[in-house]
Amino acid sequence: MSHTTIRIENVDVLLLDLPTIRPHQLSVATMRRQKLVLVRIRAEDGIIGWGEATTIGGLAYGEESPDSIRVNIETHMRPLLVGADATSPNARMHALRASLQGNRFALCAIETALQDAQARRIGVPLSDLFGGRVRDSLPVAWTLASGDTARDIAEAEEMLDRKRHNVFKLKIGARDVRADAAHVAAIKRALGERASVRVDVNQAWSQTEAMLGMQLLEHAGVDLVEQPIAAHDHEGMRRLRDMNRVPLMADEALHGPLDAFRIAERRAADVYAIKITQSGGLNGARQVAAIAEAANIGLYGGTMLEGAVGTIASAQLFATFGELAWGTELFGPLLLTEDILRTPLVYEDFALRLPTGPGLGIELDEDKLLFLQRQYNTQ
Repeated sequence: MSHTTIRIENVDVLLLDLPTIRPHQLSVATMRRQKLVLVRIRAEDGIIGWGEATTIGGLAYGEESPDSIRVNIETHMRPLLVGADATSPNARMHALRASLQGNRFALCAIETALQDAQARRIGVPLSDLFGGRVRDSLPVAWTLASGDTARDIAEAEEMLDRKRHNVFKLKIGARDVRADAAHVAAIKRALGERASVRVDVNQAWSQTEAMLGMQLLEHAGVDLVEQPIAAHDHEGMRRLRDMNRVPLMADEALHGPLDAFRIAERRAADVYAIKITQSGGLNGARQVAAIAEAANIGLYGGTMLEGAVGTIASAQLFATFGELAWGTELFGPLLLTEDILRTPLVYEDFALRLPTGPGLGIELDEDKLLFLQRQYNTQ
Protein backbone atom coordinates (compact mmCIF):
# COMPACT_ATOMS: atom_id res chain seq x y z
CA MET A 1 0.00 0.00 0.00
CA SER A 2 1.54 3.30 -1.09
CA HIS A 3 1.92 6.20 1.30
CA THR A 4 0.01 9.36 0.40
CA THR A 5 1.95 12.54 1.14
CA ILE A 6 -0.08 15.38 2.61
CA ARG A 7 1.99 18.53 2.80
CA ILE A 8 2.06 21.13 5.53
CA GLU A 9 0.78 24.48 4.23
CA ASN A 10 1.42 26.81 7.13
CA VAL A 11 2.57 27.15 10.73
CA ASP A 12 1.18 30.05 12.78
CA VAL A 13 2.03 31.25 16.29
CA LEU A 14 -0.58 33.12 18.33
CA LEU A 15 0.11 34.98 21.58
CA LEU A 16 -2.74 35.63 24.01
CA ASP A 17 -1.97 37.67 27.13
CA LEU A 18 -4.83 36.81 29.50
CA PRO A 19 -5.54 37.97 33.08
CA THR A 20 -5.57 35.39 35.87
CA ILE A 21 -8.47 35.13 38.33
CA ARG A 22 -6.14 36.21 41.17
CA PRO A 23 -2.43 36.87 41.71
CA HIS A 24 -0.43 33.63 41.54
CA GLN A 25 2.65 33.99 43.73
CA LEU A 26 5.76 31.90 43.07
CA SER A 27 9.17 32.25 44.69
CA VAL A 28 10.51 33.68 41.40
CA ALA A 29 7.60 35.91 40.35
CA THR A 30 4.00 36.93 41.02
CA MET A 31 1.77 36.26 38.04
CA ARG A 32 -1.27 38.40 37.35
CA ARG A 33 -1.46 37.47 33.68
CA GLN A 34 -0.51 34.45 31.60
CA LYS A 35 0.68 34.73 28.03
CA LEU A 36 -0.49 31.66 26.12
CA VAL A 37 1.64 30.57 23.17
CA LEU A 38 -0.49 28.63 20.68
CA VAL A 39 0.77 26.94 17.53
CA ARG A 40 -1.54 26.12 14.62
CA ILE A 41 -0.41 23.80 11.82
CA ARG A 42 -2.54 23.55 8.70
CA ALA A 43 -2.09 20.85 6.03
CA GLU A 44 -3.27 20.71 2.44
CA ASP A 45 -6.07 18.27 3.34
CA GLY A 46 -7.64 21.00 5.49
CA ILE A 47 -6.77 19.33 8.79
CA ILE A 48 -5.58 21.73 11.52
CA GLY A 49 -3.54 20.68 14.54
CA TRP A 50 -2.98 22.74 17.68
CA GLY A 51 -0.11 22.82 20.14
CA GLU A 52 0.95 25.04 23.05
CA ALA A 53 4.29 26.32 24.37
CA THR A 54 3.23 28.41 27.35
CA THR A 55 5.85 29.22 30.00
CA ILE A 56 5.70 30.45 33.62
CA GLY A 57 7.07 33.76 34.83
CA GLY A 58 8.98 34.63 31.66
CA LEU A 59 12.76 34.31 31.80
CA ALA A 60 12.65 34.20 35.60
CA TYR A 61 11.69 30.53 35.27
CA GLY A 62 13.40 29.21 32.14
CA GLU A 63 15.46 30.07 29.11
CA GLU A 64 12.52 30.35 26.67
CA SER A 65 10.02 33.21 26.65
CA PRO A 66 6.78 33.59 24.68
CA ASP A 67 8.46 36.08 22.36
CA SER A 68 11.55 33.95 21.74
CA ILE A 69 9.37 30.90 21.09
CA ARG A 70 7.40 32.80 18.49
CA VAL A 71 10.47 34.18 16.72
CA ASN A 72 12.27 30.83 16.68
CA ILE A 73 9.27 28.95 15.32
CA GLU A 74 8.56 31.52 12.63
CA THR A 75 12.20 32.06 11.64
CA HIS A 76 13.85 28.67 12.06
CA MET A 77 11.20 25.95 12.32
CA ARG A 78 8.48 26.97 9.91
CA PRO A 79 10.81 26.80 6.86
CA LEU A 80 11.67 23.20 7.79
CA LEU A 81 8.01 22.25 8.11
CA VAL A 82 6.16 23.97 5.27
CA GLY A 83 5.98 21.61 2.30
CA ALA A 84 6.97 18.56 4.34
CA ASP A 85 4.74 15.52 4.91
CA ALA A 86 2.20 16.19 7.67
CA THR A 87 1.38 12.50 8.16
CA SER A 88 4.78 11.65 9.68
CA PRO A 89 5.08 13.62 12.95
CA ASN A 90 8.10 11.61 14.09
CA ALA A 91 9.97 12.34 10.86
CA ARG A 92 9.20 16.05 11.18
CA MET A 93 10.45 16.14 14.77
CA HIS A 94 13.59 14.18 13.88
CA ALA A 95 14.40 16.74 11.17
CA LEU A 96 13.82 19.66 13.53
CA ARG A 97 15.98 18.21 16.30
CA ALA A 98 18.75 17.44 13.82
CA SER A 99 18.85 21.12 12.87
CA LEU A 100 18.20 22.87 16.22
CA GLN A 101 19.56 22.96 19.75
CA GLY A 102 17.34 23.35 22.81
CA ASN A 103 13.95 25.00 22.29
CA ARG A 104 12.11 22.34 24.28
CA PHE A 105 8.90 24.34 24.69
CA ALA A 106 8.71 25.34 21.04
CA LEU A 107 9.39 21.79 19.89
CA CYS A 108 6.72 20.46 22.23
CA ALA A 109 4.13 22.77 20.68
CA ILE A 110 5.11 21.69 17.17
CA GLU A 111 4.99 18.01 18.06
CA THR A 112 1.61 18.37 19.79
CA ALA A 113 0.13 20.15 16.76
CA LEU A 114 1.47 17.50 14.39
CA GLN A 115 0.16 14.65 16.55
CA ASP A 116 -3.21 16.38 17.04
CA ALA A 117 -3.62 16.75 13.28
CA GLN A 118 -2.58 13.17 12.55
CA ALA A 119 -4.97 11.77 15.16
CA ARG A 120 -7.77 13.87 13.69
CA ARG A 121 -6.79 12.65 10.22
CA ILE A 122 -7.26 9.02 11.18
CA GLY A 123 -10.21 9.71 13.48
CA VAL A 124 -8.84 8.65 16.88
CA PRO A 125 -8.07 10.42 20.18
CA LEU A 126 -4.48 11.58 20.55
CA SER A 127 -4.03 9.05 23.37
CA ASP A 128 -4.49 6.24 20.83
CA LEU A 129 -1.23 7.26 19.15
CA PHE A 130 0.50 6.39 22.45
CA GLY A 131 -1.13 3.00 22.96
CA GLY A 132 -4.52 4.10 24.26
CA ARG A 133 -5.69 5.43 27.61
CA VAL A 134 -6.06 3.36 30.75
CA ARG A 135 -8.26 5.94 32.48
CA ASP A 136 -10.89 8.43 31.30
CA SER A 137 -10.36 11.02 34.03
CA LEU A 138 -7.38 12.37 35.96
CA PRO A 139 -7.31 13.63 39.57
CA VAL A 140 -6.35 17.31 39.62
CA ALA A 141 -4.67 19.28 42.40
CA TRP A 142 -5.28 23.00 42.90
CA THR A 143 -2.44 25.38 43.69
CA LEU A 144 -2.93 27.84 46.55
CA ALA A 145 -0.66 30.74 45.72
CA SER A 146 -2.15 33.97 47.05
CA GLY A 147 0.40 34.03 49.88
CA ASP A 148 -2.35 34.92 52.37
CA THR A 149 -3.17 32.14 54.85
CA ALA A 150 -6.82 33.04 55.49
CA ARG A 151 -7.49 33.56 51.80
CA ASP A 152 -5.85 30.25 50.89
CA ILE A 153 -7.93 28.40 53.49
CA ALA A 154 -11.13 29.97 52.21
CA GLU A 155 -10.19 29.08 48.63
CA ALA A 156 -9.46 25.47 49.58
CA GLU A 157 -12.75 25.18 51.47
CA GLU A 158 -14.61 26.42 48.41
CA MET A 159 -12.90 23.83 46.20
CA LEU A 160 -13.78 21.05 48.64
CA ASP A 161 -17.40 22.19 48.84
CA ARG A 162 -17.64 22.22 45.03
CA LYS A 163 -15.95 18.77 44.82
CA ARG A 164 -13.51 20.22 42.33
CA HIS A 165 -10.21 19.60 44.20
CA ASN A 166 -9.17 17.75 47.35
CA VAL A 167 -5.41 17.95 46.76
CA PHE A 168 -3.72 21.32 47.31
CA LYS A 169 -0.21 22.45 46.44
CA LEU A 170 1.12 25.54 48.17
CA LYS A 171 3.64 27.80 46.48
CA ILE A 172 6.24 28.81 49.08
CA GLY A 173 9.85 30.01 49.18
CA ALA A 174 9.39 33.78 48.96
CA ARG A 175 9.46 34.19 52.76
CA ASP A 176 11.57 32.96 55.67
CA VAL A 177 11.54 29.16 56.01
CA ARG A 178 9.82 29.20 59.40
CA ALA A 179 7.20 31.69 58.22
CA ASP A 180 6.46 29.55 55.18
CA ALA A 181 6.21 26.41 57.31
CA ALA A 182 3.81 28.16 59.70
CA HIS A 183 1.67 29.26 56.74
CA VAL A 184 1.51 25.69 55.45
CA ALA A 185 0.84 24.21 58.89
CA ALA A 186 -2.12 26.55 59.46
CA ILE A 187 -3.70 25.51 56.16
CA LYS A 188 -3.16 21.81 56.86
CA ARG A 189 -4.72 22.18 60.34
CA ALA A 190 -7.77 23.86 58.83
CA LEU A 191 -8.25 21.18 56.13
CA GLY A 192 -7.30 18.18 58.25
CA GLU A 193 -7.75 14.75 56.67
CA ARG A 194 -10.21 16.07 54.10
CA ALA A 195 -7.36 17.05 51.77
CA SER A 196 -3.78 16.30 50.83
CA VAL A 197 -1.43 19.27 51.25
CA ARG A 198 1.82 19.55 49.29
CA VAL A 199 4.35 22.32 48.70
CA ASP A 200 6.41 23.63 45.80
CA VAL A 201 9.48 25.68 46.70
CA ASN A 202 10.63 26.37 43.10
CA GLN A 203 14.34 26.02 44.04
CA ALA A 204 14.19 28.89 46.56
CA TRP A 205 15.96 27.20 49.50
CA SER A 206 19.59 26.47 50.26
CA GLN A 207 20.40 22.96 51.45
CA THR A 208 20.41 24.04 55.10
CA GLU A 209 17.11 25.85 54.70
CA ALA A 210 15.67 22.79 52.96
CA MET A 211 16.76 20.49 55.77
CA LEU A 212 14.98 22.65 58.33
CA GLY A 213 12.00 23.27 56.06
CA MET A 214 11.39 19.60 55.28
CA GLN A 215 11.49 18.69 58.98
CA LEU A 216 8.98 21.43 59.80
CA LEU A 217 6.76 20.42 56.89
CA GLU A 218 6.80 16.77 57.97
CA HIS A 219 5.52 17.79 61.41
CA ALA A 220 2.86 19.91 59.69
CA GLY A 221 1.51 16.85 57.86
CA VAL A 222 2.69 17.74 54.35
CA ASP A 223 2.59 14.83 51.89
CA LEU A 224 5.12 15.96 49.27
CA VAL A 225 7.89 18.58 48.80
CA GLU A 226 8.67 19.73 45.26
CA GLN A 227 12.08 20.99 44.09
CA PRO A 228 13.24 22.75 47.28
CA ILE A 229 16.80 23.41 46.07
CA ALA A 230 18.58 24.29 42.82
CA ALA A 231 17.69 22.07 39.87
CA HIS A 232 21.31 21.21 39.06
CA ASP A 233 22.10 20.01 42.60
CA HIS A 234 21.30 16.32 42.20
CA GLU A 235 23.67 15.40 45.04
CA GLY A 236 21.90 17.83 47.35
CA MET A 237 18.55 16.32 46.38
CA ARG A 238 19.92 12.85 47.16
CA ARG A 239 21.03 13.98 50.62
CA LEU A 240 17.66 15.57 51.34
CA ARG A 241 15.89 12.39 50.25
CA ASP A 242 18.14 10.23 52.43
CA MET A 243 17.65 12.39 55.55
CA ASN A 244 13.92 13.10 55.37
CA ARG A 245 10.74 11.03 55.34
CA VAL A 246 8.59 13.40 53.30
CA PRO A 247 8.65 12.31 49.64
CA LEU A 248 10.80 14.56 47.44
CA MET A 249 9.71 15.51 43.92
CA ALA A 250 11.94 16.67 41.08
CA ASP A 251 10.50 19.32 38.76
CA GLU A 252 12.83 21.99 37.35
CA ALA A 253 15.60 19.36 37.49
CA LEU A 254 13.81 17.37 34.76
CA HIS A 255 14.59 18.62 31.28
CA GLY A 256 13.89 15.38 29.50
CA PRO A 257 15.00 11.74 29.48
CA LEU A 258 18.71 12.36 30.16
CA ASP A 259 17.94 14.26 33.37
CA ALA A 260 15.42 11.60 34.32
CA PHE A 261 18.09 8.93 33.95
CA ARG A 262 20.71 10.86 35.91
CA ILE A 263 18.35 11.63 38.81
CA ALA A 264 17.20 8.01 38.94
CA GLU A 265 20.82 6.85 38.88
CA ARG A 266 21.61 9.06 41.90
CA ARG A 267 18.36 8.11 43.67
CA ALA A 268 17.76 11.83 44.11
CA ALA A 269 13.94 11.89 43.99
CA ASP A 270 10.91 9.85 45.02
CA VAL A 271 8.57 11.41 42.47
CA TYR A 272 8.91 13.00 39.02
CA ALA A 273 6.76 15.96 37.96
CA ILE A 274 6.35 15.17 34.27
CA LYS A 275 5.73 18.14 31.99
CA ILE A 276 5.46 17.70 28.25
CA THR A 277 7.06 21.09 27.56
CA GLN A 278 10.03 20.59 29.88
CA SER A 279 10.50 17.12 28.37
CA GLY A 280 10.68 18.60 24.87
CA GLY A 281 7.41 17.06 23.77
CA LEU A 282 4.99 14.17 24.19
CA ASN A 283 7.49 11.48 23.23
CA GLY A 284 10.11 12.93 25.55
CA ALA A 285 7.61 12.93 28.42
CA ARG A 286 6.71 9.32 27.69
CA GLN A 287 10.39 8.41 27.90
CA VAL A 288 10.70 10.22 31.25
CA ALA A 289 7.74 8.20 32.52
CA ALA A 290 9.31 4.94 31.34
CA ILE A 291 12.57 5.73 33.16
CA ALA A 292 10.63 6.58 36.32
CA GLU A 293 8.67 3.35 36.13
CA ALA A 294 11.86 1.31 35.68
CA ALA A 295 13.46 3.06 38.69
CA ASN A 296 10.35 2.71 40.91
CA ILE A 297 9.86 6.51 40.99
CA GLY A 298 6.31 7.82 41.32
CA LEU A 299 4.68 9.97 38.64
CA TYR A 300 2.90 13.30 38.95
CA GLY A 301 1.40 15.05 35.94
CA GLY A 302 2.75 18.59 36.03
CA THR A 303 1.71 21.84 34.37
CA MET A 304 3.25 25.07 33.13
CA LEU A 305 -0.12 26.71 33.76
CA GLU A 306 -1.01 26.18 30.13
CA GLY A 307 -4.39 26.95 28.69
CA ALA A 308 -6.74 24.32 27.33
CA VAL A 309 -4.50 23.09 24.50
CA GLY A 310 -1.43 22.26 26.57
CA THR A 311 -3.58 20.98 29.42
CA ILE A 312 -5.53 18.48 27.35
CA ALA A 313 -2.40 17.45 25.40
CA SER A 314 -0.81 16.54 28.74
CA ALA A 315 -3.97 14.77 29.85
CA GLN A 316 -4.11 12.69 26.66
CA LEU A 317 -0.59 11.41 27.37
CA PHE A 318 -0.93 11.03 31.15
CA ALA A 319 -4.08 8.95 30.66
CA THR A 320 -1.93 6.29 28.96
CA PHE A 321 0.38 5.83 31.98
CA GLY A 322 -0.12 2.59 33.87
CA GLU A 323 0.55 4.30 37.20
CA LEU A 324 -0.01 7.92 38.16
CA ALA A 325 0.23 7.59 41.91
CA TRP A 326 0.46 11.31 42.71
CA GLY A 327 -2.24 12.53 40.31
CA THR A 328 -1.89 15.73 38.27
CA GLU A 329 -2.16 19.50 38.55
CA LEU A 330 -3.76 20.17 35.19
CA PHE A 331 -5.77 23.15 36.41
CA GLY A 332 -4.26 25.85 34.15
CA PRO A 333 -7.46 26.83 32.28
CA LEU A 334 -9.25 27.36 35.60
CA LEU A 335 -6.74 30.07 36.54
CA LEU A 336 -7.58 32.18 33.48
CA THR A 337 -10.43 34.67 33.15
CA GLU A 338 -11.10 33.72 29.52
CA ASP A 339 -11.97 30.39 27.87
CA ILE A 340 -10.82 29.76 24.30
CA LEU A 341 -12.80 26.57 23.64
CA ARG A 342 -16.22 26.15 22.08
CA THR A 343 -16.98 23.61 24.82
CA PRO A 344 -15.05 24.08 28.07
CA LEU A 345 -13.12 21.25 29.70
CA VAL A 346 -15.06 19.33 32.36
CA TYR A 347 -13.74 19.38 35.94
CA GLU A 348 -15.91 17.45 38.39
CA ASP A 349 -15.61 14.95 41.25
CA PHE A 350 -12.05 16.17 41.91
CA ALA A 351 -10.95 15.22 38.39
CA LEU A 352 -10.55 16.37 34.78
CA ARG A 353 -12.62 14.30 32.37
CA LEU A 354 -10.94 13.53 29.07
CA PRO A 355 -12.87 14.29 25.89
CA THR A 356 -13.58 11.39 23.54
CA GLY A 357 -13.31 13.08 20.13
CA PRO A 358 -10.45 12.77 17.64
CA GLY A 359 -7.09 14.41 18.22
CA LEU A 360 -6.97 16.52 21.35
CA GLY A 361 -10.76 16.20 21.47
CA ILE A 362 -11.32 19.95 21.77
CA GLU A 363 -12.44 22.67 19.38
CA LEU A 364 -10.97 26.13 19.67
CA ASP A 365 -13.21 29.15 19.15
CA GLU A 366 -11.19 30.97 16.49
CA ASP A 367 -13.52 33.99 16.55
CA LYS A 368 -12.81 34.26 20.27
CA LEU A 369 -9.08 33.97 19.60
CA LEU A 370 -9.22 36.87 17.16
CA PHE A 371 -11.24 38.94 19.64
CA LEU A 372 -8.77 38.25 22.46
CA GLN A 373 -5.82 39.08 20.25
CA ARG A 374 -7.38 42.45 19.45
CA GLN A 375 -8.48 43.07 23.04
CA TYR A 376 -5.07 42.41 24.54
CA ASN A 377 -3.09 43.86 21.61
CA THR A 378 -0.69 40.93 21.19
CA GLN A 379 -0.87 40.45 17.44
